[in-house]
Amino acid sequence: MTDLVALSSRIIDSGHADEPVNRITNELSELADGVSLVESFSHAASVSTAAGLVVFDTSGTRTGGRVVDALRTWSTDPIHSIVYTHGHLDHVGGSAAFIADGAARGHQRPTFLGHEAVTARFERYRQTNGYNQVINARQFGGVPKSVVGEMGLGAERQFLPDDTAELDQSYRDHLSVTVGDTEFQLCHARGETDDHTWTWIPDHKMIASGDLMIWNFPNCGNPQKVQRFPLEWAEALRAMAGQGAELFVPAHGLPIGGNARIATVLNTIAGSLESLVALVLDAMNTGASLDEVVHGCKVPEATLELPFMRPFYDEPEFVVHNIWRLYGGWWDGDAASLKPAPNDSVAAEVAALAGGATQLVERAQQLVDDGDFRLACQLIEWAGRAEPTSVAIHQARAQIYEARRKGETSLMAKGIYASAVAESKLVTDGDGTQSAQSVTW
Repeated sequence: MTDLVALSSRIIDSGHADEPVNRITNELSELADGVSLVESFSHAASVSTAAGLVVFDTSGTRTGGRVVDALRTWSTDPIHSIVYTHGHLDHVGGSAAFIADGAARGHQRPTFLGHEAVTARFERYRQTNGYNQVINARQFGGVPKSVVGEMGLGAERQFLPDDTAELDQSYRDHLSVTVGDTEFQLCHARGETDDHTWTWIPDHKMIASGDLMIWNFPNCGNPQKVQRFPLEWAEALRAMAGQGAELFVPAHGLPIGGNARIATVLNTIAGSLESLVALVLDAMNTGASLDEVVHGCKVPEATLELPFMRPFYDEPEFVVHNIWRLYGGWWDGDAASLKPAPNDSVAAEVAALAGGATQLVERAQQLVDDGDFRLACQLIEWAGRAEPTSVAIHQARAQIYEARRKGETSLMAKGIYASAVAESKLVTDGDGTQSAQSVTW
């Protein structure tokens, strides 16, 4: 069995991740006496008390059962309480498996705890059921909007499963709970979500952090999700850094041991978020447009090379957009974009001025050869909109987006570009007419 704390210590201290740091093994490791972790998507951390287990998160619907099975190789004690670190599906979707396990053993149903905004999140998921299925399919699998119906997604399938456990006890700012003889101090933070909980467990000098640290650049700019809160996120990181923890257990990635090491990691992440906010606000205060802000506000490459800061999930450019949205609204500062012409109309006009959509395709391909994927993708989008049933154009579009996907680091970008490839393949793999009608631009 891998010593997870030793592994993370070596990676952090060396500055090089020569082994995966985000592992999904569905296997259990004992991190300390009375503390375990099942690595999954998300992890489930457990603390043993005199009154039973306290578990942090339940993993997702597909992995919850395997997480329970792994946990039961370590302890068959009743699960007294389950803390939702936040309401994302990969943290709450496995709750039914935990309830079923307890019922089969004749145990009392666990008490579910979390921030009060978890309940509002669940309701929002129900209101946006189809939309959440679409964006998650695209984010994680590159599935285009146009084939969602063919996959069986939509109103008849629930994004948030009906058997997901609701909260039994909620809190607003802080909540201290004693289970058996062990105290758990739940603290609210706004960061990736508005309903986040991090927990200080004094007896173990341990923090269960949820997604406030994920061993990637902070997921603070996801282009398809609701508002994130970078400065409050940084505030929570600094609060945790000052807690004196000797064991830090995130819901994704490796646990971290040692107070100095924990503080260094958390303060580094906090400083990066604070610096990026300051750069964006400084630019906004001079009257810069969103275009100028996006292309001018950067995170140093040396920071992004740290093993816990790599932009493999989210990335700084997307966080810049989120900061702009938080402080500046949705308008980007371009007068033409305030009340724009429809995208298809713009594409048709540009294609006509260029001498036809084929000219746009040829220029896009030249730009790809020059390494300018940003401009190439804009031109191929105009070409595709100008002639949406053209097999040749969609072949070029699929090739361009596949090449761009391979050059990206973040899962967010890779998923969206893979979705564009899949959209064009609906045309190229069909008869060129019928398939194109289903493409949703």
